[in-house]
Amino acid sequence: METQLVIEKWPGVISTVIIGKEAKDGGICDYTIKIGGQNTLPLLFKEGSIPNKPKIAFEVWDTAPFDFDQELLDVYGKAINDPFTWADICINEYKAQLICLRMQSTHPDFGDKTPQEAASFVSKFLSRIKVPLVIIGSGDDPKDNLIMPACSEAVKGQRCLIGCAVQDNYKTLVASVLADGHSIIAESPIDINIAKQLNILISDMGLSLERIVINPTIGALGYGLEYAYSIMERARLAALSGDKTLASPFICFVGQEAWRAKEAKDNPQEGIIWETLTATSLIQAGADLLVMRHPKAVQNVNNHIEELFKE
Repeated sequence: METQLVIEKWPGVISTVIIGKEAKDGGICDYTIKIGGQNTLPLLFKEGSIPNKPKIAFEVWDTAPFDFDQELLDVYGKAINDPFTWADICINEYKAQLICLRMQSTHPDFGDKTPQEAASFVSKFLSRIKVPLVIIGSGDDPKDNLIMPACSEAVKGQRCLIGCAVQDNYKTLVASVLADGHSIIAESPIDINIAKQLNILISDMGLSLERIVINPTIGALGYGLEYAYSIMERARLAALSGDKTLASPFICFVGQEAWRAKEAKDNPQEGIIWETLTATSLIQAGADLLVMRHPKAVQNVNNHIEELFKE
């Protein structure tokens, strides 16, 4: 008796978010990046359409990082002290398609740079690298409320992805992103209900749900990955079942979580493996955009993605 594959069709579809704007459209990027757009669960190619592969953004700081493992510092050498050179290496040597710029120097404890300084830097940075850009703050909410609107305005119309908006601190950033034509990262603490509520609050301010990317916050392999995986899975099931408030692509900050692991700190080679396996696991959960740190881990994951999408 011939076995027949049971095909499940879903009524929902994940929003397609475009990052970057090309010169022909009035932008300065060499190309654009699309994430999302699928109408089936991760990697179930026979059940629906998966038009966009998961993408990887290299994480670059606007100042020398204070918490990078020595292995990460050694990879980039002196370039780690110059964000422009650091980004150039990522793009030219490691073929980065996206850069995630962390504005760490604006934090009150790590430089306390002004909104004007941050805006000037971001404008110069994008003009130089010319690749789609993700811009995130330092993590200090009061300062980010001053810094991120200035950064958003500095690259107005360039369709960047800017974050992170959280439930208790989202209005200022949403207003800026709405005015300047960007998309936004909505961050929730591994909680599907908060993720849904935050998306509703953001959309109530006038920003389209199609311009929201969910940061569900994650744990690394062995450090809460299973819980994060289950939350992402539940959110994706709800979205495909027709809940438009959860039908946003996922961004996962893999590098910062993986290199916090004790195993990564004890052994550099294990750090690369930890980042690789965290990323590949999250692809199975539905991650659309992975922010990573080590070039070797990025290469491993890119090879994995190509293998998955080979057919």
